[in-house]
Amino acid sequence: MNEVLEFFRFLLNSEEIISKGGLILVTLIVYAETGIFFCFFLPGDYLLFTAGMFCGLGIMNVPILLLLGCILLAAVAGNYTGYFFGKYLGISLMNRKENFFFKKQYLVNTEKAFAEYGGNALIIGRFLPVIRTFAPILSGITKMNHARFAVYNITGAVLWVLTLCLLGYFLGKEYPQILNYVEYIIIAFILLTSAAVINSFLKLRKDNSDSSSNPKK
Repeated sequence: MNEVLEFFRFLLNSEEIISKGGLILVTLIVYAETGIFFCFFLPGDYLLFTAGMFCGLGIMNVPILLLLGCILLAAVAGNYTGYFFGKYLGISLMNRKENFFFKKQYLVNTEKAFAEYGGNALIIGRFLPVIRTFAPILSGITKMNHARFAVYNITGAVLWVLTLCLLGYFLGKEYPQILNYVEYIIIAFILLTSAAVINSFLKLRKDNSDSSSNPKK
């Protein structure tokens, strides 16, 4: 049991992922978190930021263009995996029993995002944990046009990867002392992304409550 807990602790620690697994592990985690429904808990935003920062500091000894290219390909490929999974096996997921790795509420929240933002939910969802994982799956379930999905997928991946990786990279380059505050930065990322998810959940509950109290006639 302790080994399992240690493994999960490692997966949620972006510093250890980068220092021990390097570019290959970062790429695999980005792919899994953006395309495989039971990997929604993996680090996303702060992993990209930390990888960019470590690249700028020289701790991660790879060119920034290689880092961006690998992560971008992983993010696009991950969403394609989720899309085709939803398209061909989505019904089995809808009927799946709930467990730690899957709650139907995840799909409900994602569906709400699509209702509010349309296909742009794929772009906005890139910056939101859980929705980032389930948005492409729901796109496949609803049989979104493939060309339309490709545009949203690539656009969202480019914005997400470039924003977070380059922000971390330039901060690492210009302010090397930022290394002393990595833990605080990661905590800030977790708090911000958690607040965004909680806000979306509360808004969904409010909308559902309003719908229940004002049923259509």
